[in-house]
Amino acid sequence: MFFLVAMKALITGITGQDGSYLAEYLLEKGYEVCGIYRRSSIETFERIKHIKDKITLKCADLTDYTSLYEVINEFKPDEIYNLAAQSFVPSSWNQPALTTQINCVGVLNILEIIRKLNPKIKFYQASSSEMFGKVREVPQTEKTQFYPRSPYGVTKVFSYWITVNYRESYNLFACNGILFNHESPRRGMQFVTRKITNSIAKIKLGMQDFIALGNLEAKRDWGYAKDYVKAMHMILQNEKPDDFVIATGETHSVREFTEESFKCAGMNVEWEGKGLEEVGKVDGKVVVKIDPKFYRPAEVDVLIGDHNKAKKTLNWQPETKFKGLIKMMVESDLKELKRKN
Repeated sequence: MFFLVAMKALITGITGQDGSYLAEYLLEKGYEVCGIYRRSSIETFERIKHIKDKITLKCADLTDYTSLYEVINEFKPDEIYNLAAQSFVPSSWNQPALTTQINCVGVLNILEIIRKLNPKIKFYQASSSEMFGKVREVPQTEKTQFYPRSPYGVTKVFSYWITVNYRESYNLFACNGILFNHESPRRGMQFVTRKITNSIAKIKLGMQDFIALGNLEAKRDWGYAKDYVKAMHMILQNEKPDDFVIATGETHSVREFTEESFKCAGMNVEWEGKGLEEVGKVDGKVVVKIDPKFYRPAEVDVLIGDHNKAKKTLNWQPETKFKGLIKMMVESDLKELKRKN
């Protein structure tokens, strides 16, 4: 008699947007899931509360080799998905050393543990489109030269190359998913997309007067996080370890994202003025103001990814469109705000 043994996956950053969606997806696939979280004074399990009784949670820190080793040695995963990071780009300017410790040393710690403990463990590293920064070509592919424009982007370049280095030096199944911006109703409030949809929902409900934004002309390739975690899993199921761009192939400005969010809330915004004097109005009332404090020291003007390799090799492609994503986020914020108030 044969018994099927469930695959075991370890997810760092399981309490975040991507970690929570990935945990759900792997549970549906029949995986046994263990998530690593970092202890803090405030419980941060909101995104995984509905599956908390179906997963194992372990407290550890990416920068602490011993705590990571103990969790990996005890759980004995078949796959490790490293989604934990200091991922807020503006914070990387204020805390460059901390960002480096978490995003660089953390990845190195996991790779070293895999190398010494069990080289057969498959490893997924969450790389970022911010590595392309001041883009050298449009669209960006797996072969595009990196030119990061923030401490965050620089740390992600290190993490990318140390993953490649360990793959080639120690024959590890170590892969990079170069994910372009991906959003959802679970996106953190500090990120501009969720800031926009949540603020507009509050404006719609009379709970807020206006939203302050920075560079409206910055363009990004925005996809849906739930689509993207499927790609993470597919990357580790590929025949050989490799690196893949995961993107929609479309780019939209912060201005477009804002306008579409207002439309989804039943309002149309009109723009007046230019530069720092520009405002957005609805029925003559100012609802958008430009604040220079939200401009980056070095801006990333445009990001757009070419996911053809993932499409051909993994049979992956995005399912959720730009307008559908925004509609989902605005409606979710309106529903949640109404429920709480």
